[in-house]
Amino acid sequence: MDPLEIPSSSVRLRPAPSVPARWRRAAIFKQLGPGLITGAADDDPSGIATYSQAGAQFGFNMLWTMILTYPLMSAVQLVSAQIGRVTGKGLASNIGCIFPKPVVLGLVLLLFGANTINIGANLAAMGAASELVAGGWSQVYTVIFALVSLTLQLFISYETYARYLKWLTLALLAYVAVVFVVKLDWGAAVKGIIAPSFPLNSDSITMIVAILGTTISPYLLFWQSSQEVEEIDQDEEAKPLKDSPTQASREMQRMRLDTFVGMAVSNIVAIAIMISTAATLHASGKTEIASAAEAAEALRPIAGNFAFFLFSLGIIGTGLLSLPVLAGSAAYAFGEAQGWKCGLENKPWEAIGFYSVIVAATLLGIGIDLAGIDPMKALVWSAVINGFAAVPMMAAMMYVATRRDQMGRFTVSLPTLILGWCATGLMALAAGASIIV
Repeated sequence: MDPLEIPSSSVRLRPAPSVPARWRRAAIFKQLGPGLITGAADDDPSGIATYSQAGAQFGFNMLWTMILTYPLMSAVQLVSAQIGRVTGKGLASNIGCIFPKPVVLGLVLLLFGANTINIGANLAAMGAASELVAGGWSQVYTVIFALVSLTLQLFISYETYARYLKWLTLALLAYVAVVFVVKLDWGAAVKGIIAPSFPLNSDSITMIVAILGTTISPYLLFWQSSQEVEEIDQDEEAKPLKDSPTQASREMQRMRLDTFVGMAVSNIVAIAIMISTAATLHASGKTEIASAAEAAEALRPIAGNFAFFLFSLGIIGTGLLSLPVLAGSAAYAFGEAQGWKCGLENKPWEAIGFYSVIVAATLLGIGIDLAGIDPMKALVWSAVINGFAAVPMMAAMMYVATRRDQMGRFTVSLPTLILGWCATGLMALAAGASIIV
């Protein structure tokens, strides 16, 4: 026998050390980014008000809408993410290859108007929630929140900023916690998901349209697509997939995980809000909610101070998350349509036009709040604008996703394409219904 040869029978092979569970969870969380932030931003104070009204007015009978919207919103957000990661350009740049520039600019201006109204409504809700919790003057809180958000966008590095946004999504856990604080009939909740019962009239149709408009919003498409471009710019080794197809397998898997988890978080939180308000407000006969802050205040005498505090904390946290997404998505869309230098990794003086849109949207949002405009009426107009702007934007996006000259070999899969067009058709129906009702 060779003296250096060791008999196999004398060797004990040690099993490979297992990766600790907490490391695996950390690795998974690290893969979450644009999709998670997008999904969480979908549950902004304006969305919270809509879901609260749905629970207060219809009890558990609007829960089924979240089951319907999950695959649809997942599909369209995945398409927007894939376009950004494959082409290395944002959604507005890619749509500009199909529509004439004046048409794209018109759609972007509609998006800017809707986003600005949403910013104003969200700031008003955050200020009102802060006043309920801490006292003081709501409009002072409104200005403080706006300036803090604006400062972070202007002067914090993108890497730090994106990390802050990702951790801020944990504020949504407040709404899940509320479900376990209130007394709940789980059987009735399950029935609301699989066998809802409600009259098909103008009120119910209006609510369904409002939920669809809140859940599938154009600004989320622009944000996630542009964030994928930012992710490429932040990694020296990363390239657009059509230029570096060897990265495709890993990145496609990451985008699917990120998007599916992000949209699941969005819908689970929406379900939690509907359930908590249905079990408390609807059950006690309070069926009209004018704002997210009013929903929080109405919970106090019914569900107790802890539920009220959690609900209010969620409004403030999700508001802080939504402000940069709303202002940033408008800036990305406007800047890309104009051919400006865009991106949060740039300093303000390096991308003046891009940051000017962020500043303008935020300051106009403050102005809407300070002017005393009814935020709920403003949101109605915002929903109408979004509804009509979303249809051509989504149709153009789906068309881009099938073009080999833009996507190379990475056009979207058939199931995603079908679901994406279904979502586009549903938004068209919702836009039409908003006129009829």
